[in-house]
Amino acid sequence: MFWLFTTLKMSSLKTLKRSFRSRAQTFIAVLTGFYVAVILLLTIPSIQTHALFLNSVKLPLFAQYDNPESYGLAPGKTANIQIVTADNHTLGAWFILSDNVYQSIPFPPPPNAAEKAIPEALASQPTILFLHGNAATRAFHVRVRQYSGFTSRVRANVLAIDYRGFGDSKGTPTEDGLVLDSRAAWDWLISNGARPEDIVIVGHSLGTAISSKLAVALAEEGTHFKGLALLSPFASLHTVVDTYSVFGFLPVMLPLTVVPGVADLYKSFLLARFDTLSIISRVKVPLLILHAENDWDIPHQHSDMLFDTLLEPYLPPLQNTTVWPDEDWTEYERQTMLREKVRKTLVTRTHVQKFGVVHEFEASGRKLVLMKTITGWHEPGTIEGVQDAIRHVFSFA
Repeated sequence: MFWLFTTLKMSSLKTLKRSFRSRAQTFIAVLTGFYVAVILLLTIPSIQTHALFLNSVKLPLFAQYDNPESYGLAPGKTANIQIVTADNHTLGAWFILSDNVYQSIPFPPPPNAAEKAIPEALASQPTILFLHGNAATRAFHVRVRQYSGFTSRVRANVLAIDYRGFGDSKGTPTEDGLVLDSRAAWDWLISNGARPEDIVIVGHSLGTAISSKLAVALAEEGTHFKGLALLSPFASLHTVVDTYSVFGFLPVMLPLTVVPGVADLYKSFLLARFDTLSIISRVKVPLLILHAENDWDIPHQHSDMLFDTLLEPYLPPLQNTTVWPDEDWTEYERQTMLREKVRKTLVTRTHVQKFGVVHEFEASGRKLVLMKTITGWHEPGTIEGVQDAIRHVFSFA
């Protein structure tokens, strides 16, 4: 009897193991198939465009762009305007008055108070040209919080645009198209009375690549403006693809690296480059790079790469170790130590208790600053300390 019971028990366990193994294999096969399908779909231009820009995600839903007060902005503080680009696309935008100007307007404000105050605001106060990241619109609550902080703590006007295909702006987004949009916003500010030396360009996430391209174009024209701030930037789109992890710990590209060359082949299908790393050294104005260490979307090491690129011309050269024989390894170590020593003399490192770390150096008379905050996720611009840093770095009155 005991023998029969044992046999039945062992048979039952074997059946359970086979069932579990079969289900696990099915799950892995389905997961693999899903991954391959998604990867292949993303090589299709139209799908890739939507995945990159997420401009179809129009949050908040059914936004009333002509009623910014419904999103928390003070009555009469924001003008809902339209800007026409060089290639004849119409962009929706908000111009938000600095608190210094807004609080000089009687309350309750008269009709069209913000529109009427634009010339005075641009003539008397500095202005932030804000270029947002992918997805959502200028009315998204996280972005509105940043406008409020910029106008109150930084005491600057804010021009926030929706790129083509975003919000109520017409057209389809492309890398070159978004750069044209940023230039149209700049030109609108200048044509309405702003001075370049009073404008700080602030880009967030995707907007950092666009703002960097705009800054380089202005530098090449000889236009000197107040500064450039990059919030949660990425080195390049290729680097984002290499480093992106779902929820911060599931690397998307890892399966493709199993076969040599496949990952590089896949990246050749990318329609955009957004290669800030290759152009950032051509920015000629004070620059603030800011990143939260707990950013799951874009790892903060991207900001390190950008800062290191700015610093590289001021460090002793490091020879290519791939051509060195083993006996010259000590020379490599010597050069590395020398570079680190020079770096410490060039870069001032300041620890801000319970907030983060600031790295700063000066080059050709301009500040180059890297700030790492402990927290902030992918939206560090909402943090008061970050807003204060923008005011300090760019010497807002």
